[in-house]
Amino acid sequence: MKKIWLSIMLLFSSLLQAAELPLVQKQQLELAHFTTQSGIALKQVKVGWEAYGTLNADKSNVILITHYFSGTSHAAGKYRTTDAAAGYWDSIIGPGKAIDTNQFYVLSVDSLANLNAFSPDVITTGPASVNPDTGKPYGLTFPVVSIRDFVEVQKALLDKLGIKKLYAVIGPSMGSFQAIEWAVSYPEKVERLMPVIGTAYIDSFSAVRLERWAQPIKQDPAWNKGAYPLTQQPAGLTRALAYVIQDALHPDLFNQSYPAPALDKAIHQAIQAELPAWSQLMNAAKQRSAHMDANSLLYLVRASQLWRAGMGDNWQQKLSGVKAKTLWLPATGDLLLTQAMAKHSKDQMPGAGYEEISGQAGHLDGLLNIQSKAEQIRQFLAQ
Repeated sequence: MKKIWLSIMLLFSSLLQAAELPLVQKQQLELAHFTTQSGIALKQVKVGWEAYGTLNADKSNVILITHYFSGTSHAAGKYRTTDAAAGYWDSIIGPGKAIDTNQFYVLSVDSLANLNAFSPDVITTGPASVNPDTGKPYGLTFPVVSIRDFVEVQKALLDKLGIKKLYAVIGPSMGSFQAIEWAVSYPEKVERLMPVIGTAYIDSFSAVRLERWAQPIKQDPAWNKGAYPLTQQPAGLTRALAYVIQDALHPDLFNQSYPAPALDKAIHQAIQAELPAWSQLMNAAKQRSAHMDANSLLYLVRASQLWRAGMGDNWQQKLSGVKAKTLWLPATGDLLLTQAMAKHSKDQMPGAGYEEISGQAGHLDGLLNIQSKAEQIRQFLAQ
C-alpha cells in the first residue's frame, strides 16, 4: 500500500511540475540599422520575440528556439486564454516538460520576411513592410536574405539582453538551418545543438522542390512581379501553400486525410470536374493563407534554397568546426528534408548523437510527434 501511495504522490507531483505556461507576452526588437549578408543596409528593422521561464543571474540558462518555414516565434504557451491552440512545441516547452522552463529561459524570434506578415501576433520586417525611404512597401526591392541574416538578427537581440552564450539552440526544419548556422558561426557561444527534421545543406533536388512552391506565385498575373496590393494577395499564394502542405506530409497520413479518387463519380464523367482531394487541400491552404504574404514566401524559399552550413563552399568543413554537443532528430518518414540528408549531415560530426522520430506524418512528425522524444531531449539537456 505504501508503494502504491508513493507512486500516486510522485505522479501528482509530476503533474504539478508540468503545469501550463503563464500567458505569453510578445515583445519587439528594433534595430536602427541592419546590413544583410548581401550587403544591403536596412533601416528600422523590427522583429517580434517572446520568452518563457526566468533568466538566471549569470544569464547562462538560455535556450534559443529557431522556427520553421511557415512558423513564428510562438513556440509554446498562449497569448490569450481564448486562443484555440498553444505554440507549436508546447508539448515539450514549459514547467516540468522536456525543455523545462523552471530551469531554462527559452526564447524565440520572428524571422525577417516572416510568412505570416499580417498576423497581429507577428512582428517582422520584410517585403510587405514599408520602406522608410520611400513610404511604400518594399516589394521585390527588399534584399535577398539568408539563414545567416536570421541568425544575426537573433544575435542582436541576445546582445541587447546581455546574453553571451547559449545553453542550447534548437529548431525544426528551416529552424534547424538557423540552429546549425549558430553553432558554425559562433562555436564559442553555443554549448548544445539540436537540429530537428533538418539538414546542413540543400541539394539541387531539394532546391527545385522548393522552387515548386514559388512558381504558382511567380506565374500568377495578379502577382505583377511583386507589385500587388497587399490587401489582395495573388491566388498563387494559396496554390503554393497547397504544395507546402502536401510536401510536408507523408503519403500515409495524406491518404488518411484526403478522399480517394475512386470515391468520386464526377471525376469519372467530366474532365473539368475537380479532384475532391485537391479541392480540400486548396481549402486548407486558403485558411492558412489568411495572414500570409506571397512575396515573403518567395524570400523564405530563396533563403532555404541558398542554405548550406557556413554559407561558404565547403559546408562539411564548417560542420567539423562545431564545438557544441549535438543531437540530430530526423523523422523516419520525412520526404522533404530526408533522413538520408540528416544522416549525411550527421556523418560530418562523428561525435554527434542521432535519434529518429517515428510516426505517420512525415516531415511534420518533427512538430506533431516531438513529444515521443521528450525523454531523449531531457537527457541531452541534462548532460
